[in-house]
Amino acid sequence: MRKNQLIGLGLSLLVLFGAGTVLAGGGREAPVETVSTLRVAVPTFPNSLDASIAAERNAQNVAWQMFDSLVWANEQNIIEPALARDWDVSDDGTTYTFYLREDVVFHNGEPFNADAVVYSWERGTQPHIEWSDRWGRAESVEAIDEYTVRITTEEPDPLLLGVMAQHWNIIPPQYTQEVGDDGFSQAPVGTGPFEFVEWVREGRIVMRANPNYWREGLPRVDEVVFRPIPESSTRMAAIQTGEVDIVNRLTVEQADALEGVPGVNVVTYPIDRVFYIAFNNLTTGVGEPTEDPLVRRAMNYAVDRQAIIDSLFGGRAQLATGLMTESNLGYDHSIEPYPYDPDRARELLAEAGYPDGFEMGFAAPAGAYTNFEQVAEAIQGYLADVGIVTDLEIMESGRYWDLEAEKALPPLFGDSWSERSGESLPRLLGALGGWDASFSAWSDPTIDDYLARIGVTVDQDERAQLYRELHRFMYDDPPFIYLYVPETFEATRDNVVDYLPRAAEDYFLMFTYIE
Repeated sequence: MRKNQLIGLGLSLLVLFGAGTVLAGGGREAPVETVSTLRVAVPTFPNSLDASIAAERNAQNVAWQMFDSLVWANEQNIIEPALARDWDVSDDGTTYTFYLREDVVFHNGEPFNADAVVYSWERGTQPHIEWSDRWGRAESVEAIDEYTVRITTEEPDPLLLGVMAQHWNIIPPQYTQEVGDDGFSQAPVGTGPFEFVEWVREGRIVMRANPNYWREGLPRVDEVVFRPIPESSTRMAAIQTGEVDIVNRLTVEQADALEGVPGVNVVTYPIDRVFYIAFNNLTTGVGEPTEDPLVRRAMNYAVDRQAIIDSLFGGRAQLATGLMTESNLGYDHSIEPYPYDPDRARELLAEAGYPDGFEMGFAAPAGAYTNFEQVAEAIQGYLADVGIVTDLEIMESGRYWDLEAEKALPPLFGDSWSERSGESLPRLLGALGGWDASFSAWSDPTIDDYLARIGVTVDQDERAQLYRELHRFMYDDPPFIYLYVPETFEATRDNVVDYLPRAAEDYFLMFTYIE
């Protein structure tokens, strides 16, 4: 359960429109018009403000404030209407007919209609789009009339609506074609609750409330300013001094230190996110020792993950047994985490033909995740203890995500994946989808078969059983060094109301306001 000591205590900025005092009749001072500004620190520099290209959760959190999809997943992951006011599904589960809202316009005044949906899908499925695999779940998207869209899938897809809610940001065709992908990424236009104002690289991203937003009464602040602050200690200082109203990805020590600080509320909750070290068998890892499952198992035994959790996270995380979390459908609770057993690791390496170990490239992103640089350094040390020498490179996160999408990272690299659908299929597809998934570095025919069957199995019990079987297979033949499933720590100023982060560390600021 989320432990909400919500929500934020703000010295949130009230910016005056104009200067001086306005006098009303009779000499009384008229109220000065003010604008409420919500200031949010993010721990990375977004690679893009286009939600279809935003590479990781923080960039997506920024971008999605400006967009809508056809459907929306509420706090309970129940799918609700959004840009589509209603829809029908065919008896065989492969054809969806969406009836669109007729009173919506994009931020630049372009009309939202069926053509915009078709254009968004056609662009989204292009290979250079980071999340093209999510758009590609639909086989075709066609306009029936100005406000009716038909979407078909090759086979029944039980997760289609959930994926649409997370990844199908609808965009204006004319503007996007005029400015191109690069221009759109830097100054996007959507139908969402906030409109783009400016992006000062490495400084701030400013948005203002959409005055024509179709959700009546939203958003509840006039302006949002995102400030990229990679250093968690700097974020901690910013929330204490009132420079920002919301910060996330604090360390457990920082969260403990903020408890009881006047004006600050600490927010903690378990997240549906798995941290791992990925093996690459698509590009840089071809021909490397990690193609041998014995080596990959050895590397799981070699790392003392509990010691990492205890020393870097105050024990506030669970050992991962796969790429699923306990809240996911089909999680196999009978699977025990790999124990720390360096002797067993050396035995497996010798059995695989590497009694003296080997050398390998290794990379991790800087500032993206709490203490992750230290996690990578610890893993480097544990691997060295069993003879595996790694050349660890800590990279700026924006460059890192770009290289990951290009499948150009070293044979060994660290990352994590969050999911808010309640199932692990999107995460599994994203990380294990071979060449078809932008951030995948692994392909295995057995895994491919399981993922294909899970993706078309509508019966939930049958789907859960397939997940359990895949969970066991990926434990015995691991495509990752499984690390941990953490709690996360955030803080708000105490006049921030209705900031409600979700288990995937995503949030929708249209509901949040300054008291």
